[in-house]
Amino acid sequence: GGWSMIQDLWERHELGEFIIVTPAGGTSFYLNSRDGQYRYEDFLLQEFLPLIEGRYRIRAARGSRGIAGISMGGYGALRLAFRRPDLFGSVATHSAAIVAELPAVDTGSSARGRLRLFANVFGSPVDRAFWDRNNPLALARTASLAGLKIYFDCGSQDDYGFDSGAQALHNLLVSRRVTHEFHLYPGGHNWLYFAEHLPASLVFESRALGLS
Repeated sequence: GGWSMIQDLWERHELGEFIIVTPAGGTSFYLNSRDGQYRYEDFLLQEFLPLIEGRYRIRAARGSRGIAGISMGGYGALRLAFRRPDLFGSVATHSAAIVAELPAVDTGSSARGRLRLFANVFGSPVDRAFWDRNNPLALARTASLAGLKIYFDCGSQDDYGFDSGAQALHNLLVSRRVTHEFHLYPGGHNWLYFAEHLPASLVFESRALGLS
């Protein structure tokens, strides 16, 4: 129902004119994997972004680019925005896959066990140094975030515990006096929650781009 939602927002004049591009990322976390087998970040920044900006009638400038994502895509959006604030003027995420501590990767059937997806990208066992270099929380401690417009929310009953990561990011940004918008809403880690709050990030991005 995403397209209908966007049309509704457009008809209510809550969104300005901008392109929404949704590249498939699989389970890449939108970065280059530790083993070098998958180089998603290189693809996204060196091939995909120049292709889109060369093909469509859009401005190729930081202030005209926003990045956003849900769950694993939220991790990727925050990481890229914090690593490359020279490329992106805004970032908005829902239930981003942020964890303060190195995840325990196991093969159990619990929600925590499902975090074994981390092993596909960060190594098995997870390479702590590689993890720390890419963790949005670690990046947010030193990144130059002046002028970057930031929005993120999470369900307070997130199945993966990403609400704790979101709260930690909020606390860190507050300590650095980085302007941002953060919300913890009732809900879990599911499409019902995402659909309810997706309009907020779309409207945020539209305003961040300076559009009426």
